[in-house]
Amino acid sequence: MANPFTPTFGIIPPFMAGREALIEELSSAFSNGLGDPNLCTIVSGARGAGKTALLSFMASEAESQGWITARTTAAEGMLEDILDQALVSARTFLDALDGRKLSGVSIGQFVSFEWDNEAPRVGNWRTQMNALLDQLAEQDIGLLITVDEVKVTVPEMKRLAQVYQHFVTEGRKVALLMAGLPQAVSALFGDDDVSFLRRARKHVLGRIPDGEIRDALLLTVNEGGRSISAEALDEAVGVIDGFPYMMQLVGYRMWAENPRSEQIALADARHGIELAKREMIEGILEYTYRELSDGDKRFLAAMLPDSQDSSLAAISRRMGVKSNYASQYKRRLLAQGVIGEYSKGYVRFDMPVFRDYLEQRLKEEQE
Repeated sequence: MANPFTPTFGIIPPFMAGREALIEELSSAFSNGLGDPNLCTIVSGARGAGKTALLSFMASEAESQGWITARTTAAEGMLEDILDQALVSARTFLDALDGRKLSGVSIGQFVSFEWDNEAPRVGNWRTQMNALLDQLAEQDIGLLITVDEVKVTVPEMKRLAQVYQHFVTEGRKVALLMAGLPQAVSALFGDDDVSFLRRARKHVLGRIPDGEIRDALLLTVNEGGRSISAEALDEAVGVIDGFPYMMQLVGYRMWAENPRSEQIALADARHGIELAKREMIEGILEYTYRELSDGDKRFLAAMLPDSQDSSLAAISRRMGVKSNYASQYKRRLLAQGVIGEYSKGYVRFDMPVFRDYLEQRLKEEQE
């Protein structure tokens, strides 16, 4: 039986736990078309929160509704990549139509581009995109552009945002779905050159409730052809702590312990959890820790004496600072997805295993 869990960045998991409302909202935008505010959306979240998987899922959803897609990452050359991806997607889509909706437009002449690059493209990027979009409009086909790992430091990211504004004002059927780390998204919104994006719909991918994690785990295991003991399921849900990437890691590792057994036992879960913790540290927590300032670390260290929630008053007292000073670091850490605030004035660690990892790192640095 093949392992159904997918602890690889960007791979769509069998069940998108905890994101149903957002997925429904974005899916409706594709059917609603022009005027729906969700056609320009940006999602943020900590590493491992499921941003890339969500982009992939929504791109597939758009394609199922008759849109073509261009998927890219914010980096040098991204505009050329968007155009190339859109052209390939358009050609594939029109080929699939088999002439049923072409209204006399031949694939070989589509937007007058040479598929084998036999002739140079004419005009700047916006002009070339307009030529493509004009042809798509004749067939009432929309274009979804997805951009992962947004960075305001990438000049082409700014150019895309500026041109997209023209697409909107010209009434073109184009959607823009972006994703990035919280600090990168904040920097993007803070840049006056792309102030148009401040009107985009904003969503933060946070912790998923334990009940939804439990349901997704159980469904994934059952759909894969196996069962899991109640004790193993409880232990897995507890350590996952609402984190999508950790769910895939734990699921993958405990499944792999005895893949030929009909049931995942408690021993399988426990050993798989230990392996998953190590991978979580290496793949997520070490990078997150490197980005913390000294003030961030002091704030987090002041949370360690509490078993779960920490009050801002207690954190301020342990740091030896006033609450308004500590609040600056609270906002930074909330934005980075390291902590969460689930009741007013109280915070908790929002990334699984991070408390133990932080405690160990701080101890090593003091020695």
